[in-house]
Amino acid sequence: MSTYPVIHVLTGCTAVGKTEAALQWAEAREAEIISCDSLLFYRGMDIGTAKPTKDELARVPHHLIDICEPAEAMDIARYVKLAQATVKQISARGNPILVTGGSGFYLKAFFGPVADGIKVTDEVRQVVAQLSLDEAVAELNRLNPTGLGVLDVANPRRVARALERCLASGRTVVELQADFAVQPAPFADFPVQLVELTRSPEELDKRIRLRVDLMIATGLVEEVERLLKSGLERNLSGAAAIGYREVRAMLRGEIAAEALADEIVKNTRALVKKQRTWFRTQLPEHSQIEAATCRPQELFTV
Repeated sequence: MSTYPVIHVLTGCTAVGKTEAALQWAEAREAEIISCDSLLFYRGMDIGTAKPTKDELARVPHHLIDICEPAEAMDIARYVKLAQATVKQISARGNPILVTGGSGFYLKAFFGPVADGIKVTDEVRQVVAQLSLDEAVAELNRLNPTGLGVLDVANPRRVARALERCLASGRTVVELQADFAVQPAPFADFPVQLVELTRSPEELDKRIRLRVDLMIATGLVEEVERLLKSGLERNLSGAAAIGYREVRAMLRGEIAAEALADEIVKNTRALVKKQRTWFRTQLPEHSQIEAATCRPQELFTV
């Protein structure tokens, strides 16, 4: 039996109801919550991320929320270090640990290795960013005469990351893939219990529409305007997040104001579809619990 405490992980699609379920479970057990949402890191990105309110944050100790400025980049290696330190601190206090969020790449850190430790300089990133996909693939092929292994050369982001790492390390893609495969998982010593909260597509659609309407009514456009002044567009992932990218397009005159809500709803539905596929194919075997009928206090006892 492991001497390390259990890490409880609650995930699910956008708008499924993770926040309230997590709060109720944590309150019942005097647990502490670690966020695993890639947008809750940023101060000021509140409405568009459906960040827990001040009252909700006061109900239970929360961690890894509001730790970055909007223009500041966050990456998986930094997240892992922060999450490891936070797990250690909560464990020392003897409190249960609840990780909650739906950001797949960050979520995966609790089940396997996700970062290779290679330091990529800003100069290397800038060089790669100037290349088209075809140019980047050609450069990768030049640096990797024996092949690119399982790299998806049709995925611009993966091609760019692979080229950055080859240039930064002087090693081939296949060598890097082999090294990554034998890395220990960041939380390998901890038992992990995973639950996915679910809802029917029809119910999720209703909740998405209500959520988007509320965001706009409570000041999403004004929030984006403030964030743009704080350098949001220097944070590519934050600026491209659903809600923020549509408002930016509206402010540029590319979307009519009356079409804003429909555009955000459409893109949120597409995100939910991707999330469901990711949870099904990338997560280890886990329990699925229907949000409409579950008792949050019993999430990890069924």
